[in-house]
Amino acid sequence: MIQAKPHELQCILDSIADGVFTVDKDWNITRFNKAAERITGVPCEEAIGQQCCDVFRANLCECGCALRDTLRTGQPTINKAIEIMSAQGKPIPVSISTAMLQDETGKIIGGVETFRDLTTVEELRKRLKGEYTFYDIISRNHKMRELFTLLPKIAESNSTCLIQGESGTGKELIVRAIHSLSPRKDKPFIAVNCGALPDTLLESELFGYEKGAFTDATKDKAGRFELAEGGVLFLDEIGDISGALQVKLLRVLQEKEYDVLGATISRKADVRVIAATNKNLSELVQTGDFRSDLFYRINVVQINVPPLRERKEDIPILVEHFINRLNRLQGKDVAGLSQESLITFMNHDWPGNVRELENAIESAFVLCSAGMILPKHLPQQFKCSSAGPDSSVLKTLEEMEMCTIQETLKHNNYNRQKTATQLGINKTTLWRKINKYGIELPA
Repeated sequence: MIQAKPHELQCILDSIADGVFTVDKDWNITRFNKAAERITGVPCEEAIGQQCCDVFRANLCECGCALRDTLRTGQPTINKAIEIMSAQGKPIPVSISTAMLQDETGKIIGGVETFRDLTTVEELRKRLKGEYTFYDIISRNHKMRELFTLLPKIAESNSTCLIQGESGTGKELIVRAIHSLSPRKDKPFIAVNCGALPDTLLESELFGYEKGAFTDATKDKAGRFELAEGGVLFLDEIGDISGALQVKLLRVLQEKEYDVLGATISRKADVRVIAATNKNLSELVQTGDFRSDLFYRINVVQINVPPLRERKEDIPILVEHFINRLNRLQGKDVAGLSQESLITFMNHDWPGNVRELENAIESAFVLCSAGMILPKHLPQQFKCSSAGPDSSVLKTLEEMEMCTIQETLKHNNYNRQKTATQLGINKTTLWRKINKYGIELPA
C-alpha cells in the first residue's frame, strides 16, 4: 500500500470542500485544512498544536463531545448538527462526522472530524419558516397572513380587544403575540379561563379578597387584576360569565378601578384586557344572555380567527411542526405523513381545529416509532372516515391544490404575483399549475 507524503496528504485535505481536522490522543490538532480555516476564521498555523476545544468552542465540547465518544466507543458519528464559534465569536451551525485514526497495527493514534457549514441552509430554513410563522402562530393562509400584518398595530394600542374563534384555533397564541409586541411586554401576562370556574370563585379570582372578608379568608389574596397590573389580563371564554359578574367587569373597563372583597377603598387598574370566546356574542346580546354595554366595551378591536377547515393549506406545515417537536421530545425519527394519511387529514372537517390536529399527531406517535405515519397509525375516527361509504368522494391532493389556487387567485383579484407570493411559489410555477388544471382567468 502506497502512503501519501505529509505535503501530499495536506493537498488532498485542502481540496475537500468540508472542514477537516485531525487530533492526536492528547486532543492536540495535527491537521487543519483550508475549508476549516474558511469556516472557523482560524489560520492553520494557529490551529495546529492547539486543543480542539480551544479552536472550536462548540456547544458540545465540555460534555457530549462527538469525537471523544467515537474514540471511546469505536462508533463513528454521521452528520450530527451542532454549533461552533468562529474566531470573531459568531455562532456557526455545522454538521459533523467523526472517525478514529489507527496506525498499521490497528492502534488508535487519534481521531478525525469533518464539518460542513450549514449557515446558508439555516438561513434559508429560517426565511421559509419566517414566511409562515408569527410568534409561534404557523399559517400560510391569506386570512391569517393579513392578521399577521395587523397584530403589531393592535399591539401598539391600549384598547380592549375581543378575539372570536372556535375552540382550538389558537386564540391564546394570538393574545400572547399581542402582549409580546406591545409596550407592556415586560409586564405580567395573566390568563383566566372564565368557563372553568363557578361564578363566586371567578369573582374572587379576578378581584381578590382581604383577610376576614368571609369565614375561610384567613389571609389576603391578590386577584388577577392586581397580578396583571401594568400588563395584560386575558379573559378566555368570556361568553360564559354570569350577568352579575358582567356588571362588575363593566365597571373595571369603564372606570379603570375595581373593588376587592372585604376592602373599603376601590383600587385602580392599569391593565389591558383582552377577551376571547368561542361563542357568538352578538347573538347572546340579542337573546339577553350578554350585556350589550359590556359587549361594546370589550369589542373595541375585534379579531376573528378562521377555523382549520377554512385554512386547510396550513395542515401540511402544522403537521411538520408537530412532528418535528414530538421527534425532539420523544427521541423518535418519524419522517412525516404518508400521502394516504395526508389526504385523510385534508378531507377531515376538524371540529377541534389545530388542537385536534396536534392530538391526532401525538396519538399517531404512540403507534409509529419511525418512518412514515400511515393510516393504520391514525386515531380511530380517521380510520372510520377513510374507510366508510363516503370515501369515494374524498378529494385528491391535486384537486385540493387546484381549489386552493382558485380561491387564492379570486382573493387577490386574479393578480398572479400576489397569488404566487401568498402560496409560497414563484410566478412561473403558478402559471404552470394554472395551465395544468385548466383554471380560467378573466380577461
